[in-house]
Formats: sequence, C-alpha cells, structure tokens
Amino acid sequence: MKAADAASSIVGLSTRRIEALSDGVFAIAMTLLILDIRVPQLGSAHGLGAALIALWPKLVSYALSFVMVGVFWVGHHVEFNYVRRADRLSLWINILFLMCVAFVPFSASLLGEYWKSPLAVAVYGVNLMIVASLLWLHWRYATRGRRLVDDDLDQRVIRAGSRRTFASLPAYLLAIALSLADTRLGLLIFIAVPVMYILPGRIDSHWTSPQQTEARTTDG
Repeated sequence: MKAADAASSIVGLSTRRIEALSDGVFAIAMTLLILDIRVPQLGSAHGLGAALIALWPKLVSYALSFVMVGVFWVGHHVEFNYVRRADRLSLWINILFLMCVAFVPFSASLLGEYWKSPLAVAVYGVNLMIVASLLWLHWRYATRGRRLVDDDLDQRVIRAGSRRTFASLPAYLLAIALSLADTRLGLLIFIAVPVMYILPGRIDSHWTSPQQTEARTTDG
C-alpha cells in the first residue's frame, strides 16, 4: 500500500503531532532530572570524596528516575507503533499522561532529598502509578473495539500490551506499603521494576516479527 493511500484510509486525527509533543516533554523531563544534582560546596571539615559520597541518594534517584522515564517513553513509543489515529479523548488522555511525566523531576528530587521519609517515597510511587495508569488507559481506550488501531490487530497483541503496561502498578503499590516499615525496601522495589521492562516481553515478538516489519515497510 502506498503512503498516500494508507493516509487516506485513516479516519481520525493524525498521531504525528502527539508523538512530537510527547518526545519533547520526555526530553525535557529527562534533562531536568540532572539539575537537582549540584557540585558540592566543600566545608573545612569535609573533603571532596566525602561530599560526593553524601550525594548518593540524589544520584540513585536521578539514575532510577531517568531509567523509569525511559521505560515510559519506550512504552509510549511501542503503543504508537500500533495506534493509527487519534480522537479528542485520546488527545486529553495523552496530555494528562505527559503532565504526570513532567512531574517526575519534582517527585524524584523529593525522593533524593528525603529518601528516609515514607511520605517522600509515597509521593514518588503515586507519581509513577498515575503515569503507568494513564499509559495503560490510553492503550485500553485505543484498542477497545479497535477504536484507534487497525481492525485486524491481533487480540494477543492487545492483551500482551495491556498486561505489560499494568504489571508495574502492583509493584509500585507494594513499594509504597513496604516503605512504611523501611524506606529502603520501597527503593529496592522501585529499582527492580525497570528490569522487568528492559527485558523483552511478548508484545515485542509481535512488532519485531517479519510480518510486522514487512507491513510497516509497505505502508511507509
């Protein structure tokens, strides 16, 4: 199918500007994360080594949050590999999703500064939960009744995407609960979650299959 024919067959709004705006917000959010880490000012009683070691909570928060925002970007990117069009409600779901992504630098800064506080861990965890929930909601909305995806999209792809997006929510909730006893336990759960998403999942086998690659090449 030629690109012009493919474009004319899509009923609804284009996704190009959604993806452009989303990439911009993700890029800014990931960049803002590093701004919380400042070069330490040395006092008379402490050397540079000790001052750098004292930064470890902020460094961990930065690294963890950068990877987590990366996980959300990958999930968003994979979703839009299948989403062919948009409507008004999907636009607003995506805007709310981006609003919560843009909040991550604040919750990450709070975590880095007050990592021993269960409240700081809870704010960070709730932020991640809302981002993941909105990404899941967008996928569910787009795929329900094949609303914004191809009519012949495999139901297994829809289920795999839904399960993979939803899987982190119980983990974030567990991290918040464990932090009430010891915030370090919550942090360990947060660190473990990205591993689940860095490793390939079932949905990857569908969009990396020869049939999917051929279809995208033909449409492009």
